[in-house]
Amino acid sequence: MHRAVHQTLEGGFIFTDPYALQILDDEARAGLSAMADDASQRSMRLFIAARSRFSEEAMAASVARGVRQVVVLGAGLDTFSLRNPHAGVTVYEIDYPATQVWKRERLAQAGITLPSSLVFGPIDFERQSLADGLAATGFRNDQPAYFQWLGVVPYLTREAITTTLDFVAGIAGSEVVFDYAEPFENYPPPMRANLIAVAESTAARGEPWLSLFDPPDMAALMEARRFAEFEDVTRGELARRYYGDLGEGLRSGPGPHLVRAVSR
Repeated sequence: MHRAVHQTLEGGFIFTDPYALQILDDEARAGLSAMADDASQRSMRLFIAARSRFSEEAMAASVARGVRQVVVLGAGLDTFSLRNPHAGVTVYEIDYPATQVWKRERLAQAGITLPSSLVFGPIDFERQSLADGLAATGFRNDQPAYFQWLGVVPYLTREAITTTLDFVAGIAGSEVVFDYAEPFENYPPPMRANLIAVAESTAARGEPWLSLFDPPDMAALMEARRFAEFEDVTRGELARRYYGDLGEGLRSGPGPHLVRAVSR
């Protein structure tokens, strides 16, 4: 919904996604106007657009150096597989089984044809290993891959997060981009109250936030996995790179982070 509003309200200035509106059901479409009118949604909407752009730019660079496997972890309603411009690149969408069934129903109802380069892999991150889930799809773990892991980490246990990062780090020349959130106490009171409200809303829908990280803790986690390259990009840096005039008036301070890392 945030990506769809970004297309209509801001012309896809940061990130163009022609499928964002098409993939939504009638109930979601009915809520877009209210979301667009709610000024408190702007910061998150722009971040979501920017994190997709950041990831897909990193992905394009990875493909340019020879990577031919893209894994979208916790794909949800992500649409990259429908827009994939990279010839010879296979996209593996990995997600919770019920969520994946729902997405495939949405695509069918929207009349969207599945590209031949797309492979679905149902997996429950908390009960199955990523290695086993990917092996069933034909994924080659002896070849490098690009892993896009957006909007997932806060909802997983630290054990599931570290297990996934260990898997990525174990595939030479692979790259991963993911986002994470800082602990509530890192935010000033007004921002903290808003963030807690968002967390409570997601928990009420059965998806509580389980893992939040201080930036030094995240750095230690990545360094322990011995990634060859690692960068932690703050919301402020994303705004400077991508927002342009859309960033005017946005409150600075703590916020979500994007991590990009390349395995040895």
